[in-house]
Amino acid sequence: MSYPLPPRAREIQERVRKFVTQELIPWEVHAEMHDGNVPPEILKRHQAGAQAAGLYNMDIPVEMGGQGLSMLEQAVTQEELGRVTNALGWCGNNPQSWMLKACSAQQIEKWIKPLIRAEWHECYAITEPDAGSNVDAIKATARREGDSYVLNGEKWHVTSFNLAHYIIFQAKLTSGEKAGNHCLFFVDVHAPGVEVVRTPAYSHTYRAHHPIVRFTDVKVPAENRIGEEGGGMAFTYDWFRYERLMIAARCCGAAARLIDEATTFARQRPMSGEMLSEKQAVQFMLADSLTELWAARLMTYRTAEAIDAGEDVKVSHGQASMAKLYASEMANRVADRAVQIFGGRGYMRENVAERFYRELRVDRIWEGASEVQRLIIANGLYKRGQAALVE
Repeated sequence: MSYPLPPRAREIQERVRKFVTQELIPWEVHAEMHDGNVPPEILKRHQAGAQAAGLYNMDIPVEMGGQGLSMLEQAVTQEELGRVTNALGWCGNNPQSWMLKACSAQQIEKWIKPLIRAEWHECYAITEPDAGSNVDAIKATARREGDSYVLNGEKWHVTSFNLAHYIIFQAKLTSGEKAGNHCLFFVDVHAPGVEVVRTPAYSHTYRAHHPIVRFTDVKVPAENRIGEEGGGMAFTYDWFRYERLMIAARCCGAAARLIDEATTFARQRPMSGEMLSEKQAVQFMLADSLTELWAARLMTYRTAEAIDAGEDVKVSHGQASMAKLYASEMANRVADRAVQIFGGRGYMRENVAERFYRELRVDRIWEGASEVQRLIIANGLYKRGQAALVE
């Protein structure tokens, strides 16, 4: 029995799947061999196709120029995008609705509407050398000076900095009533004092880079502060909750693609007088993968439905952590099995299993490592009990 998706969600799923299959997947190997890039004319075609497929402004209300998709519809969309490697699915834009709640009318006009119009791209500067999943451990500072703030700190893994027009920078206040609390700021990528220290190479091959960026006495006007002083963590939690659920969805898509590819290969690969698919060891790997995918998909969809229904946000926060934890670890297991089924072919960069084997590993780390998700889940259990989270 397929999941009882609403008609619009099912239509979105089919439309995005067609786009991913026909337009994006054929360019995976090229992107892998060209530092994550495709030819400029192909990138433009992908971006136009993404817009036609409805991959722009999914989380933005219709009255603001977005599509106003439900969380379930967005999860279904992200699941289909998860079927393609090399971050080729990142050809759309995806500003998030929390920005509209957090920002002033002036900030929306200056910083958010260019995202909605796909004229600009943003990036997030949160992680630091000694502060990863534990965001509260950041050492970056924001010092008030009259009508401005002076920002200092070094940020790691600033994803998409090379494509961005501005940065959302997270720091702790150094003075005032909210000293020690977090704040977010808009910072132009070309602001004096913003310096790329270096751009490390990563396991995956993405067009979007993740450089180390140093901020030295970067002066920004007070109007660049997002929300009230000390309110930064609340917005970060909104962002994490959304991203964790979408990571879970993309992991489901990756696992589904791997199961399809490994099954097709096993049915065509002769081994000792019969097809590889007839070997019990291979059947067990595929059976386990399919079972785990179903569980992860059910968890992801149900969490999205709960958010759409306006259920307790703290419960949804814990459930988003459960979905990310289970789906990311599930997808890693599926990728490992797929490499094993493909054998030597699964160790070739031109093979989808090899790429996903590398790419999916980070999903157990970014937006909160698996260990942090477990802490969040356990804390929710202690505070609210089992029934609130899983019954």
